[in-house]
Amino acid sequence: MKTKPVIGINGDYRPSRRDALALSWFNTGYYDSVVESGGLPMLIPPYSSDDDLKQALEMCDGIVLAGCTMDLDPMRLGMEPHPHTRPMPARREDFDRRLAKFAVEKRIPLLAIGAGMQTLNVVCGGTLIQHIPEAIPRCLHHRDPVERYNRHIIEIVEGTRCWDIYGPGEIRVNSEHHMAVNRLASCFKASAHATDGVIECYESIDPDWFCLGVQWHPEDDTASALDMQIFQEFLAAAHGTEPTILKIPQRMAA
Repeated sequence: MKTKPVIGINGDYRPSRRDALALSWFNTGYYDSVVESGGLPMLIPPYSSDDDLKQALEMCDGIVLAGCTMDLDPMRLGMEPHPHTRPMPARREDFDRRLAKFAVEKRIPLLAIGAGMQTLNVVCGGTLIQHIPEAIPRCLHHRDPVERYNRHIIEIVEGTRCWDIYGPGEIRVNSEHHMAVNRLASCFKASAHATDGVIECYESIDPDWFCLGVQWHPEDDTASALDMQIFQEFLAAAHGTEPTILKIPQRMAA
């Protein structure tokens, strides 16, 4: 008998090169955080077949849509590439988009982190800022080109899931991104902002569906102990949620 919720986690991908075979790998922080919070991680490779992916999702009680050290391809977003943008391999982005689409359709509890948060917003009809320093005058320092330990303050919206998780008061989170959510998809609402206005967290407008996107990285060793509560709340939702069907307009899946 299954006693722990099974949590699917997508991985990173590198295509073959002249000197190396194609490679998939998974950030240890994601599956360690799931285990520590009472879940059973299931690592999901970038399936080419939708049928295989859907079968894998049938075994999952929740999905962590993991981040990436690279960016969504700006050409697919209708933007000219910026010099600071490093598009992720097409197979990784294609798979992440399909994974997000099917998970939303099935109403599986979702925790989208970093680039995963950005992917989910795009799949559901939102838009992105490609390079924060050029889009927002006098913006905060959201990424340090040298150090991984950049942190900044976020302001949490009262009455949201994020508020329930963190409570009131000043919160500092780790930060290593230069793209960000611009217009939110209509199925989400913002639940935290940086002091420069960048959306740092969003959640489903449906209170019965746990779907949380965070721009920071609660799985990382630069996170605070408080960040683990995100995984704990996510695992609690995955343990007791019965998925229902939500149809996404075709334009969202492009």
